[in-house]
Amino acid sequence: MKNLTLFLLLFLLWNCRGDENEECVFSPDVSAAGIPLTFEHFEDSLVNIQSKKELVGFLTRHPLMRDQMLSRAQYPDDSIFINEIFKRFSNPAIDTLLAETKRVFGDGSSLEASFREAFANLKYYYPDFVPPKIRTLITGLDTDLFVSDSLILVSLDFFLGPDAKYRPKTYDYLLRRYDPDDIVTSCLLIYGIGNRFNNTDIKDRTVLADMVAYGKSFYFAKHMLPCVPDSVFIWYTAEEIRGARQNEDLIWARLIQDKVLFSTSMIDKKNYLGDRPVTTQVGEKCPGRIGQWVGWQIVKEYMNSHPQTTLPELMKMDNAQALFKNSNYKPQNR
Repeated sequence: MKNLTLFLLLFLLWNCRGDENEECVFSPDVSAAGIPLTFEHFEDSLVNIQSKKELVGFLTRHPLMRDQMLSRAQYPDDSIFINEIFKRFSNPAIDTLLAETKRVFGDGSSLEASFREAFANLKYYYPDFVPPKIRTLITGLDTDLFVSDSLILVSLDFFLGPDAKYRPKTYDYLLRRYDPDDIVTSCLLIYGIGNRFNNTDIKDRTVLADMVAYGKSFYFAKHMLPCVPDSVFIWYTAEEIRGARQNEDLIWARLIQDKVLFSTSMIDKKNYLGDRPVTTQVGEKCPGRIGQWVGWQIVKEYMNSHPQTTLPELMKMDNAQALFKNSNYKPQNR
């Protein structure tokens, strides 16, 4: 009966009104910091190739585009690969993708400015950080991103938004991460979850450990773009963000009631952390990956109660249980 009551409360309360004005997080003064940024455009390059020989030459000069963005390994041999890629970029539909890409991104200056802001902030926290080269292209909706320490490749045709004629073939709820403003945030989240910045204890296989790791990655990414709304980072709608905030105590009660935090079950991880349209274990209106969102709130609470802790110090913390304990996270008491 208690389970049913909690479920009904979440179902009824999720759409309660009450917009919460979201403020920017701390934004360092980086106005005097010149960030050297290599930003190269290859959108026209593949489209304008006139022969297979020219295509081979281009891909030989750019092996990561060939292997990471055009998925060379998925083809049985070079001949089939070149024939298929040449056919793709000779198709008139690719001209539509190119035209829409230029309509949405223009000369790329806005995207470049967003990367520049993010990397200037990243260098503020990590003075030894060297910005990677950034190259944009279109792939015919093959691969969205490649992110490494030294290079970022962005397939712009993935990120044209809901009005695009051609969109990635995936579920509607996953298409949310393919709007123009998702490019830089996605790259930052990849940096934030990786072990270059985010220390974790690989022996701790609990749901809580994963929640905190994700929470740190969101906290990290948000501080690189301080005024971008939370919803953009976690790919929730504004309504879902409001619902999560308004029902945070009930979400937490469900996690405690179902003994999720210290579970090592892959099923629990899939249910509470995995990509899903809704977290049905919590309620029919509760968005997927709600455990990641709660992990973010735990990290926020820790940092609010430990203002002397710097972002790099937070990211070095690998003891998720200690961080959780010291956060004193108790949303039901707010």
